[in-house]
Amino acid sequence: MSAPIGRSKLKTILKNSTAAGLAVAMLAGALPVAVAPAYAEAVKVEAAQVPSFADVVEAVSPAVVSVRVQSNVEQTTDSSNFSFGFGGRGFEDLPDDHPLKRFFKEFGGPDGEQYGERRPDRMPHGGKGRLRPTSQGSGFFISEDGYIVTNNHVIDDGAAFTIVMNDGKELDAKLVGKDSRTDLALLKVDNPKQKFTYVTFAEDENMRVGDWVVAVGNPFGLGGTVTAGIISARGRDIGSGPYDDYIQIDAAVNRGNSGGPDFNLAGEVVGINTAIFSPSGGNVGIAFAIPASVAKDVIEKLKDGGTVERGWLGVQIQPVTQDIADSLGLSEASGALVVAPQAGSPGGKAGIKQGDVITAVNGEPVKDPRDLAKRIAAFDPGTTVDVSIWREGEASSLKVELGQLPSEQALAGPESQNGEPQAPATEQALAGMGLSVTPAEDGKGLTIVDVDPDSDAADKGMKAGEKITSVNNQSVATADDVLKVLEQAKKDGRTKALFQIESENGSRFVALPIQQG
Repeated sequence: MSAPIGRSKLKTILKNSTAAGLAVAMLAGALPVAVAPAYAEAVKVEAAQVPSFADVVEAVSPAVVSVRVQSNVEQTTDSSNFSFGFGGRGFEDLPDDHPLKRFFKEFGGPDGEQYGERRPDRMPHGGKGRLRPTSQGSGFFISEDGYIVTNNHVIDDGAAFTIVMNDGKELDAKLVGKDSRTDLALLKVDNPKQKFTYVTFAEDENMRVGDWVVAVGNPFGLGGTVTAGIISARGRDIGSGPYDDYIQIDAAVNRGNSGGPDFNLAGEVVGINTAIFSPSGGNVGIAFAIPASVAKDVIEKLKDGGTVERGWLGVQIQPVTQDIADSLGLSEASGALVVAPQAGSPGGKAGIKQGDVITAVNGEPVKDPRDLAKRIAAFDPGTTVDVSIWREGEASSLKVELGQLPSEQALAGPESQNGEPQAPATEQALAGMGLSVTPAEDGKGLTIVDVDPDSDAADKGMKAGEKITSVNNQSVATADDVLKVLEQAKKDGRTKALFQIESENGSRFVALPIQQG
């Protein structure tokens, strides 16, 4: 018989055993006893947690809406015959078991209506054709009586507007005003029985790169969607116009988010989504928003009169490089170099000359041409400002009474306003092409004063300050010259005219459609 285990040896066995409870039972001669297994504790990190956005989202969501736009288009074929790359086949021609047909039967038709259903046609007074959905974006209430901010490109060319609330309720809205130069628009819902939840603009001077932002909108027509990110950069110039001053954010922004707000953690609007950088058309983490400071001023002007009037200096300008600064004796490469004052412009009348460098406006330093454009545009037409210039190695100052930057209505068409006489036919023809011009100072060609951002001319890269020297290889010096060439081209059956453009980068040709009629 084996010798009994001593007390010290027993302790050693218990210490090393992986089944201590069973060992004790066997050594003690007792019956086995079930022992609960020992589990490892779940991992838990005791650290400060990132704050949730839920409180912000809950507070602001009722103020964010979807904006549906219908445009007046001529009726052509049955509305059920949508063609989506099927070689001209409509959905009715697809087999019943086709996956796309099943998809749209279940989730709705391509224009947002349930497959097979038709919306009743709603026409504005005097309208022709029929209204059809053309775009969908986002917006938000800025007052309890129903003013809504969105993007101009969301509502542009729309004839009817529908606001879809967070709870699904639909309300008709009317257009108060729009401004294509900053891509902003203001809508209004008239419903005196209802007070709407609204949000306010932030003092965006307090924003810093790295601050959290929460984007709320309606991407792809899915309904209210929330994404979050940070401010990636400020003061971005994406080449969309002279007033570019965008906030860049990395929150997921996609089609349908246009016009939607970006909030700080206090529930204030810091930006309005307007563009994305994306090779694929989807979110890649680079979105651009109109800052609150720009939006506040534009929206107030739209609310007051439906349009935005901006000051106009009337000079063609370019950046001051370090080489130019050195050659002119400037201590730093800043300001705006005057290439040429436009004939009859406020700047030209006040004495601004070619080769001057505009260094400040009302004592505020001018960083570059974009900065000058924004500062001048912020003044009302008729305002007198002090323009500091650098000329021939000396600083001086001129008083300039600003003019009015040509409005969108002045560029858009021939209808007279408030009984004023219509513009000459030549000006109408060029305005219809999206161009506002004036004879060049040297008598050779026409200087482009303004380009409608929604025109073919803008799409082809034509810009204010460039010069038109010929049309269809015929030299032009007046708007009448251009009209004669265009009329002859129409008689010859041409649909486009070839414009020769001169700029600081050289000469190029641009083909523009000729308005018929």
